[in-house]
Amino acid sequence: MLELTMASLPGADEGATAGLIMAEAPSAPGAVLCVGRDRGVCRLVPPDDWLFVSRTHLEFRCGTDGAWNVTWLRGSHPDPASEVRLMVGGVASPLEYGGTVPLPRGGAGEVVIQDLAGPRSVNVGFYQEG
Repeated sequence: MLELTMASLPGADEGATAGLIMAEAPSAPGAVLCVGRDRGVCRLVPPDDWLFVSRTHLEFRCGTDGAWNVTWLRGSHPDPASEVRLMVGGVASPLEYGGTVPLPRGGAGEVVIQDLAGPRSVNVGFYQEG
């Protein structure tokens, strides 16, 4: 099971957890949870006018072994309007545009989508059962 929580943080309200949304999926091969502005595809959706987040920005996918990965999907623009980093155990690791990284089994962390033009961010907390 993968559990996600998302908070959209406007820069003026640093530390606030506005817009908290939750989603979960069983750890079944091929299971997918997406984050982005497209309400028809994504389970976790930031404010519509936050254009630094792509229509489908992040894809959490369960592999054949039951382990989850997160991919920063490439959008329609060659250069992104945000940066993405994975936070696990207090350590931040950048995620490359178009890149995929595994999530720790039996662990928790956060994926942060940071607006390059301002202080806004989308913070997606995750917990993957072991």
